[in-house]
Amino acid sequence: MIYVATGSDNVRVINGATNSIITTIPVGDLPIGVGINPATDLIYVANQNSDNVSVINGAINSVIAMISVGDQPFGVGVNISTNLIYVTNQGSDNVSVINGTDNSVITTITVGDQPSAVGINTSTNLVYVTNRNSNNVSVINGIDHSIITTIPVGNTPAGIGVNPLINVIYVANSGDNTVSIINGADNSIITTISVGAIPGPIGVNTSTNLVYVGNFSDDTISIISGATNNVIITLAGDPHPLGIGVNPLTNRIYVAGENGDITVIDGISNTIITSISIGGDTPTGIGVNP
Repeated sequence: MIYVATGSDNVRVINGATNSIITTIPVGDLPIGVGINPATDLIYVANQNSDNVSVINGAINSVIAMISVGDQPFGVGVNISTNLIYVTNQGSDNVSVINGTDNSVITTITVGDQPSAVGINTSTNLVYVTNRNSNNVSVINGIDHSIITTIPVGNTPAGIGVNPLINVIYVANSGDNTVSIINGADNSIITTISVGAIPGPIGVNTSTNLVYVGNFSDDTISIISGATNNVIITLAGDPHPLGIGVNPLTNRIYVAGENGDITVIDGISNTIITSISIGGDTPTGIGVNP
């Protein structure tokens, strides 16, 4: 199942087997970030204008809880190993940590200026947060929730993706059209590579070791090889990609375009195989429940 947050204050649910919309779930005001725990079949949606998180039960596709967080929640990351959910609050420059067992906020962590995306390495239990206005990434220890280091990256870091199998983190720098590649073993920058114009969302396919970067201004998807850290393909996609979701089990990549279409990419051939309309809504975030 693919969950697409939209500007119409709802989440569209797409069946990945048929590429059809099966239901629409009302959530909070301006949903953006989508995080999924496939182990519990729960979906977490950050509602930016209502300062809360909607919790969706994937078995019945309905909201079962609303959790108050910080100011202007944006990104959502889920650690399936610890059942903790991390929500960036852009307006209050912090991260709310939610216990997935009882949906309570257990702590709040101060990070950089305007935190946006969250990436989690389940193998090391480290959490990576992009801070757009301070041009760095906060690294959080998932055990005691302390900041263990801050990594300078490019200009205006936006999206982030993690490959826990090789312990590498990818950060899209929307201000200088690059991706910073971080070694998770020592949190150093391995290299910085050029991509398209205003890169934002990132999706990592762990089964193929490929990284997908949506470039907002030139309507393309840069595909990076995790083995060589080079762009191997640039695909023309839907106008203004706003979100990317990956299903490593089916090798399907889902790119949410500003025009209201979800482009589906075959992760083996890296060709576009279809496009799914979400009925005129503007997608604001996307998540895949494999």
